[in-house]
Amino acid sequence: MKLTYYGHSTYHVDVDGTELLIDPFFDNPKTDTDPEELDPDYVLLTHGHADHIGDVDRYEGTELVATPEVVSYCRDEYGDFDAVGGMGMNLGGTVECDDAYVTMVRADHTNGLDTDYGATGGMPAGFVISDTKPTQVSDEESMTFYHAGDTALQTEMRDVIGSFLEPDVAAVPIGDHFTMGPAQAAIAVDWVDADYAVPIHYDTFPPIEQNPDDFRREVEATGSDAEVRVLDGDETFDLADELDY
Repeated sequence: MKLTYYGHSTYHVDVDGTELLIDPFFDNPKTDTDPEELDPDYVLLTHGHADHIGDVDRYEGTELVATPEVVSYCRDEYGDFDAVGGMGMNLGGTVECDDAYVTMVRADHTNGLDTDYGATGGMPAGFVISDTKPTQVSDEESMTFYHAGDTALQTEMRDVIGSFLEPDVAAVPIGDHFTMGPAQAAIAVDWVDADYAVPIHYDTFPPIEQNPDDFRREVEATGSDAEVRVLDGDETFDLADELDY
């Protein structure tokens, strides 16, 4: 599993050749990548805010993984998209995306859409992506990535995501103001019991400017064994190499 960070909350995930792009928003200071350089098999949208779907129109015809409300909005506003299951998915569900399994999990945030009538995109979400189907039997050889989306700290991280879905890597927002800040993000990393933690959703706009070293210190203060990796924009993290699988 290869994870490439494009700044803000945008991630490309390669699972045995299946390419998934999460929250495409390339108008941020951390990336030099032209979004049209990428050709994902699936585009995953945590919610409908502009800084998470800003470049979705570049991937018309791609299969969307999002709530039905967000899928409908993107179809109305941005182009002709397929959708996982033909209609999107919702919290708690797992869908098979070729070689990847994608589970939609809860995020505590808002999800208003940019419409004249104040529509919402349903519940905001995070995603847990794995190369094996989640079961109650722990699989030591699986590789699992948790993208928390825009969220506050919430106990589902400890009670469901950590204990059942067992992520190896947790990408958590640290920007504060709109999401968790470094302290609560560090608690989230401890709760999900990840081996690696990567900060997202920071330094894009003035209200979310953060020093990621503060996040590293907060993770250490929890007593977590997680290793904090601060990725530059356009940098790839090869999880298989790190886990020596």
